[in-house]
Amino acid sequence: MTLGENIAKLRAEKHLSQAELAEKIGISRQSISKWETGVSHS
Repeated sequence: MTLGENIAKLRAEKHLSQAELAEKIGISRQSISKWETGVSHS
């Protein structure tokens, strides 16, 4: 399981949208999306 898959799974378990998670950790929703899809390698 990749990091992005783990993020998506845990986010779903907590019933959080990408925007809600992003707000909680102080980053953009686009960053969450990129992590989950594997577009970003940062």
